[in-house]
Amino acid sequence: MDVSNSVDPSEYRLQVDGLADALLDPEIAEILVRDSVALSVIQWSGIDSQQHTLPWTRMRSPLDVRSFSAAARAMPRAFVLSDTAPAEALSYALDRFTQVPDCKRRIIDVSGDGTPNAGSEVGPLRRRAERMGITINGIAIESLGVAITNFYRRHLITRDGFVVTARGHRDYPRAIRIKILREISKVLG
Repeated sequence: MDVSNSVDPSEYRLQVDGLADALLDPEIAEILVRDSVALSVIQWSGIDSQQHTLPWTRMRSPLDVRSFSAAARAMPRAFVLSDTAPAEALSYALDRFTQVPDCKRRIIDVSGDGTPNAGSEVGPLRRRAERMGITINGIAIESLGVAITNFYRRHLITRDGFVVTARGHRDYPRAIRIKILREISKVLG
């Protein structure tokens, strides 16, 4: 979850509430439990600004889903006044998969409202993810145009990944629900 300088406090709230609400969607919650999906949340911004805010948690019961949703809704913002460095966020996220080796399908979701203005190139990390069998999907939060969506498509997502575009932060709740449903539908199909 992008918490760089371009994300103001109300936009941060829209992201965490959108995630929390999407997880409580009855269709999503049912599949998360049925497939015992493991979830975690990483907040990221600049080069040295990544935090594994919510550790890997298996969704084994409706209570697990409700608890994870509540924790997401309550999580404080990890960083303020920082750049946008998605390559470093990807590197950090890829390293977290050693903690959950038994996943049937491994996915990194990158949500953000800006293109990189700090850090390394994203391409080597995308290739590393593909070698590891990890899919990278994205939610591009656009205020005008499609620059972020295009950057995600061309440089960030893996060949088996996809991008959902949110038309501003207010559209994020809709976009994340669609993205999660698409991901878990792939697990089933």
